[in-house]
Amino acid sequence: MGDNALMSEVLELLDVSVVRDGRALVDEVSWSIKEGERWVILGPNGAGKTTLLNLASSYLFPSAGSARILGERLGGVDVFELRPRIGMAGIAMAEKLPRSQTVLQTVLTAAYGMTAHWQEDYDAVDETRARAFLDRLGMNEYLDRKFGTLSEGERKRTLIARAMMTDPELLLLDEPAAGLDLGGREDLVRRLGRLARDPLAPSMIMVTHHVEEIPPASPTF
Repeated sequence: MGDNALMSEVLELLDVSVVRDGRALVDEVSWSIKEGERWVILGPNGAGKTTLLNLASSYLFPSAGSARILGERLGGVDVFELRPRIGMAGIAMAEKLPRSQTVLQTVLTAAYGMTAHWQEDYDAVDETRARAFLDRLGMNEYLDRKFGTLSEGERKRTLIARAMMTDPELLLLDEPAAGLDLGGREDLVRRLGRLARDPLAPSMIMVTHHVEEIPPASPTF
């Protein structure tokens, strides 16, 4: 991975607290992630995992402390310019996507910062990249399938391919194996392990409840 001293920080939380209705969801957390690192946030419901992921995705601001994402301080940056640099795959994104779109369209729309196909003419290079990401995740036979007809595992793999379309500098995976049967989980964990071992892949944070869902890759991930 190289000398950490030479790597820039993609996420830096300093004494961050998030308080809602008088309750601290996270309390005085300090955490930094360097370029190229892979991290897992592991813990039960209510432990603050999703709160940390929402901070890292710029969809949540700290009540106290400071948060910097990709060198930009939350509160001092236009988050709509920052968010395309962050890939996010999780249940919240799945609920925003039209069920009638094909798998290929679902991934392609990410390149234009949209959730639904409108009247865009996609560049050939974008379609090539979308097909490559889907192929890497074992979805090349499902390009013309409607997103709403996919199994849970197929949907999760499509969302990860979609999150990669903007060439993110930070990839966030919110319980990617949740709801999968044993075979589907093992297949997805194996594919995520390959992605995590790729030196060209972005820095990654994965949230999970279960140790067995952590891809084998490196001492960090």
